[in-house]
Amino acid sequence: MPATVSNPKNQQTRHDMSVILVTGSYDHEIRFWEAWSGICSRTIPRPGEPGQINRLTISPDKRFLAAAIHKKIHIYDIASSSSDALVTFDGHSNNVTSIAFNHEGKWLVSGSEDGTIKIWDLRLPGNSVQRTYDNGAPVNDICIHPNQGEIISCDQAGSIKQWDLTDNTCSHELTPAGDVPIRSISLASDGSCLVAGNNKGNCFVWRVYDESPTVPRFQAVTKFNAHAKYLTRCLLSPDARYLATCSADTTVKIWSISPNYEFKQEKVLLGHQRWVWDCAFSADSAYLVTGTVDTIAFGQRIFTKQTINTASSDHTARLWEMASGETVRQYNGHHKGKVFVRGFFLIALVQPIPAAVCCALHDGAS
Repeated sequence: MPATVSNPKNQQTRHDMSVILVTGSYDHEIRFWEAWSGICSRTIPRPGEPGQINRLTISPDKRFLAAAIHKKIHIYDIASSSSDALVTFDGHSNNVTSIAFNHEGKWLVSGSEDGTIKIWDLRLPGNSVQRTYDNGAPVNDICIHPNQGEIISCDQAGSIKQWDLTDNTCSHELTPAGDVPIRSISLASDGSCLVAGNNKGNCFVWRVYDESPTVPRFQAVTKFNAHAKYLTRCLLSPDARYLATCSADTTVKIWSISPNYEFKQEKVLLGHQRWVWDCAFSADSAYLVTGTVDTIAFGQRIFTKQTINTASSDHTARLWEMASGETVRQYNGHHKGKVFVRGFFLIALVQPIPAAVCCALHDGAS
């Protein structure tokens, strides 16, 4: 299938052509796109190499792309034209399902179906595993607290855990729906709010307080049913004013968040033909990338309109305008689908599913 892009509305808005979208798929290819023109400018083909691409994320300084490929994590130089990874981390015994850089880009955390969470030092050569935490169940998603001292994970057993990097222990555990698997978690950029979504389409919300003997760390504030079918992804916008949820029902829903944590459905984004697997907001909360049975990563500086980019099981990624809820761009080119979204200024993690496409975005800003 040729790498193509369509613009349903033929919009003439001027955009920064240096913004790069990166996608990865179960066809084993990683593609770099000029986000606004839709031109595929680079492909990492990985011919003959085993392993599907499960997740993508971009380092905070926008220099490196991390790709979770089966049991390994490959680090690529974004500015290079080489198809070879700079370094490969090998230590998990099953699929790597989630990855995230710390804010300085000095270390990387990964979660896996092998039930472990690992921290990798990017400054050291080789398989430099610094720590390993035994989660006890397959890990579906992870994120790093803005204080950089805690990791929050969710798993197939229905648990959400906080891992204290100072004490090397699991300091808190939540089980909002018993043993119903938690598929996705998202933490507000200031660490004040945590949202989790589970297999039954339900979202759970906690207010997160500083550690104190008199106030609980996680205070449940609300729960609601976001989708009637399997929820694949939930993501808070960087300004914490919106929540995006993706589902097996082929839709992406946008929820506004009031100061007292009331969630109101604002839009339902329609257009994907199959399961929508991932999404990511732009740094100014104006854009979002999503996809179907594909995987995507999204990173950028500031855009001029509120937009969303999506990816899904129909082997496509879509860029949506938040204000209108309509598709701005559609990206086609991968042979097998599932799209995850990732970004430079956000920590976004998505669950691996067969036949997926991954993406990341680079705006060229220093």
